[in-house]
Amino acid sequence: MRGSSSRFSRTILPSSIPALMFLMVATFASIYVAGRLWQESQNRVYLIKELDRLTGQGQSAIQVDDALKVIACREQRKKLSDLELELTAARQEGFAEKRSYDSSKKRPMLVIGVFTTFGGKTNRDAVRKAWIGTGSSLKALEEKRGIIARFVIGRSANRGDSLDMGIDAENSQTKDFIILDDVVEAPDETPKKAKLFFAHVAEKWEAEFYSKAKDNVFVNIDGLMNILAAHLTKPRVYIGCMKSGEVFSEKGHKWYEPDWWKFGDKKTYFRHASGEIYVISWALAKFISINRSMLRTYAHDDVSTGSWFIGLDVIHIDEGKFCCSSWPSGAICSGI
Repeated sequence: MRGSSSRFSRTILPSSIPALMFLMVATFASIYVAGRLWQESQNRVYLIKELDRLTGQGQSAIQVDDALKVIACREQRKKLSDLELELTAARQEGFAEKRSYDSSKKRPMLVIGVFTTFGGKTNRDAVRKAWIGTGSSLKALEEKRGIIARFVIGRSANRGDSLDMGIDAENSQTKDFIILDDVVEAPDETPKKAKLFFAHVAEKWEAEFYSKAKDNVFVNIDGLMNILAAHLTKPRVYIGCMKSGEVFSEKGHKWYEPDWWKFGDKKTYFRHASGEIYVISWALAKFISINRSMLRTYAHDDVSTGSWFIGLDVIHIDEGKFCCSSWPSGAICSGI
């Protein structure tokens, strides 16, 4: 009996060891899997909370994959922003005295943009007759005197309509327009029109000076050139009939300023050149071109242009001869 009992225990013991090992492995595996699942759930909770904190959204039903995409997108956006800042800093030669000189190519003295509208053909014809010229005289003004004169206009709100076609037809004959395709021709778009005009001409022509004028102003080219010649050695100049106009805060007023509350006593603008005609040097036009996406505009183009130079090292020249309300001796402009 004892012999048979001994034989029985000897046969049972070896077979129990694999079972025990299996149970141990299964137990450890269960603990490991449970731990991983718990860790994964904690990660999910953390990511969801972090996303809620970053986005300000209190909804926690968003998927973790979506959270990761949002966080990655934010990181890429920040990198892009940093690169844009570095690029702007690297291109600051646009606001310095560095220029690429080509001795074989004569640089224009002045690019002047005459701002006009769809209904301004009568004024345009008067300007052509008085001081810009047409055909060969317009070309001679550019080649012999270094003055590039163009009418500046945007596009119709109804792109391609009769207004646009009329300007295109006129330009095909006179070839004296700058047509800004990204500007809707409207009174409240004039500040944007001025910004994109300076950006466009700074990229197209490397001139000494750039000017904006209205199409109801006659310009004395000889007088204007004499004044500009006296400022050629100054790298950053802003020349015009300086004024501080009234800020109108009443909605519906013709000159209503939506940002009226930003201006000092809320009654007057800072000093800026009158919009009838003003001139800026190459470095300032290049500055506008480089930073166009960040430059704020206000209700008026002359106020907007003046605002871009307030914090810069710019020489403001209050030139009475740019005041076009009268035609005193030596004035360079007069109203039609």
